[in-house]
Amino acid sequence: MDQPNRHDIGWELYRSYLGVLREGSLSGAARALGVTQPTVGRHIAALEQALGLVLFTRSQQGLLPTEAALALRSYAEAMGHSAAALVRAADSHGDGVRGTVRVSASEVMGVEVLPPLLAQLQAEHPALTVELVLSNRVHDLLQREADIAIRMTEPRQDALIARRVGTIPLGLYAHPRYIAAQGMPATLAELAQHRLIGFDAETPFLRAAQKALPVWRRDRFAVRSDSDVAQLAFVRAGAGIGICQEALARRSAPALVRVLPQQFQYGLETWVVMHEDLRTSPRCRRTFDALVSGLERYVASVAGPAQAEGPG
Repeated sequence: MDQPNRHDIGWELYRSYLGVLREGSLSGAARALGVTQPTVGRHIAALEQALGLVLFTRSQQGLLPTEAALALRSYAEAMGHSAAALVRAADSHGDGVRGTVRVSASEVMGVEVLPPLLAQLQAEHPALTVELVLSNRVHDLLQREADIAIRMTEPRQDALIARRVGTIPLGLYAHPRYIAAQGMPATLAELAQHRLIGFDAETPFLRAAQKALPVWRRDRFAVRSDSDVAQLAFVRAGAGIGICQEALARRSAPALVRVLPQQFQYGLETWVVMHEDLRTSPRCRRTFDALVSGLERYVASVAGPAQAEGPG
């Protein structure tokens, strides 16, 4: 029997392989993909035969990926992103702004800032569907993980269209109840005696903040979370002092209290980014423009002395 042509392997086989990788079993992959368990099993067997590799071994914990399966993962995920982008592009054809646009942003931007901008966009274009991916990880637009990204670092790839919308000022903030109970620190040295809210895993932002705020170290945090939304929630709950966007501090009810404004100011340079191939796509172009204008207004709402670029 002839060996199957590796270049003719259908996407559905790779889709099932990714499903098993993520779910750890045939049944879990079948539920996630909306197909039957025997179908997933046939796909895995067919893919293993076509590639001449064993991708999974059975154990009491389920199906365990082999070294070969793990080595292929990033390539299959790139195929998945491209397949999803193809569907989004196909859905967008027709009159007007329509179809699906996938936007990536940090958690706090996606929860606190973008919803009214995107809601207004959809009110103007009812045929537009929005997929909002929330993560502090930088999604790869070249691999089509998203159509548009809100980034806090300047993009470097030549194939991307990027618009700088300004710098979002950050500061140290606490709930009025916390300040009433614990007092207001007068110096950075006194800040070290307070309950601080910060990250669990060290990030580039944390390392940059430490240059201006040496006390901002993991071992100093009374509350640790890698979710910026959770950190903001703890500050609003009166659990301690944390870093917050100035606009969100003002918006809180009651408004959060600024701590040591002269000693600590920091700014997040903010960009809206899109792959250059999408510049002619009505759904992406309109969404890109709406995010640029909306975020420029958001930045302008807190413009002033506090909008310092910060260190570095």
